[in-house]
Amino acid sequence: MAAKEKVGILGSGVVGKQLASGFAKHGYDVMIGSRDPAKLEAWKKQVKGKLATGTFADTATFGSIVILATIGTGTDSAIDLAGVGNFAGKLVLDATNPLDFSHGMPPGLWVGTTDSLGERVQRKLPNAKVVKCFNTVGNTRMIDPKFSEGTPPMLICGNDAAAKKETAEILRELGWPAAFDVGDMSGARWLEALVPLWVRAAQALNTYEHAFKVVR
Repeated sequence: MAAKEKVGILGSGVVGKQLASGFAKHGYDVMIGSRDPAKLEAWKKQVKGKLATGTFADTATFGSIVILATIGTGTDSAIDLAGVGNFAGKLVLDATNPLDFSHGMPPGLWVGTTDSLGERVQRKLPNAKVVKCFNTVGNTRMIDPKFSEGTPPMLICGNDAAAKKETAEILRELGWPAAFDVGDMSGARWLEALVPLWVRAAQALNTYEHAFKVVR
C-alpha cells in the first residue's frame, strides 16, 4: 500500500520541505534530496516521522515514488544529478512550474502552449510514469488542505492511467477529496499556465491560500 512506500523528494526549498514533512507525518518513509544535504540537518530535527536527507542521486534511488519539487529552471539539472536510470519504472510526481520572473510580478512562463515542463520531464524520463501534481496550489495547502469554501479535487494529468489512479489514492491519504484528471501529459501545458493566473488571483485576494475548482 502507498503508505508503506518510500518517497524521495528532489528539492529542498519551501515546496520540498512542505511535502517531505507532510508525507512523513502521514506515515511514509521519506528522503529529501539537496545539492547540499548538510544544510537540512537543523530543519530535519523538527520533522515528525521517518525522514532522511541525501543527495539527488541518493534520493532518486531511495524512493519507489519520486517527487520533483525543484525550481522550474533547475529541474533538468536536478534529474541529471539524480541519474535518469534511477527513475525507471517509478511513479514520478511533478510539482514543478516553468515560471518566468524576468519581468517581475506576476510571472509568465518560459515554456508553454505548445510544450510544457511536465512533457519535458516525461521525455527526459521515458521509462518513468510521470504525473503532474501539486503544481496548482500553494505549498501550505499541499498536505491536509483546508479551504473555507470546501476543498476541491487536485488537478492532475499524465500518460499512464494506473499511475494516475495511484496518485489519486495517495492524494486521498494526504487529505484531498479526489483527483481531477485533465488527460494526458499535454494537459500540463494548461495546468502550468494556470499558475500565473493563480498568482494574479492571489494578488487580488491578498492571499496565496486559494485554489481553483471546476464547477458545473
